[in-house]
Amino acid sequence: MTTEVQSPLNDVDIKAVGDLVAAVQTDPANARTTWAARVRWKGAFRSEAAVRSFDPTPSDEPTALGGGDTAANPVEQLLGALGNCLAVGYAANATVAGIALDSLTVEVKGNVDLHVFLGLADGHAGFDSITATVRVESDAPRADLESLHEKVIRSSPVGHTLAAAVPVDIRLA
Repeated sequence: MTTEVQSPLNDVDIKAVGDLVAAVQTDPANARTTWAARVRWKGAFRSEAAVRSFDPTPSDEPTALGGGDTAANPVEQLLGALGNCLAVGYAANATVAGIALDSLTVEVKGNVDLHVFLGLADGHAGFDSITATVRVESDAPRADLESLHEKVIRSSPVGHTLAAAVPVDIRLA
C-alpha cells in the first residue's frame, strides 16, 4: 500500500504563516522586524550584497553605463525586489483564500532619466514611475482574483516602501 503525500496548496507552508500570525496576535512586538544587508565594493561598478547566510548577490552596471555587465544593476534589483514581494503576497494570500495558482508572472518596469545620475542636472535621480503587470493563471473566478490582487497591493511591504516617502538616513562613518 502506498500513501500519496500531497504538497500544500501553492507549495506554501501555511502552518508557518499561521504560527507567525498567532505569535503577532499574542505579542504585537513580534511584528517588529529588522532586515539588513552588507554591501561590499568589488572594483569598478561591481559590488555584492550579503544577506543573512546566503551567497552574496552581485551587482554591476551595463556596459553603456561604464560597467562590465556581469550582473543586474541596482535599479533592476529594485524592480526585481518589487516583483518578488508581489509574488510572495500572491502565493500567501491565494493560499489563505484557498485559491490554487497554476502560474504567476510579474513584469516590472520603470523609467529613470540619467541626467542627475550622470551629474548633468540636479533633481530626482530615481524612477519617474514604476509599473507592474501581474498575470495569474488559476481556475478561480475573476472576482476572486481581483479581490486577491487588491489584498496583495494593500499588504506589499516593498510596494508600500516604494510608493511612500520613507525616511532614508545615509551616513558616512
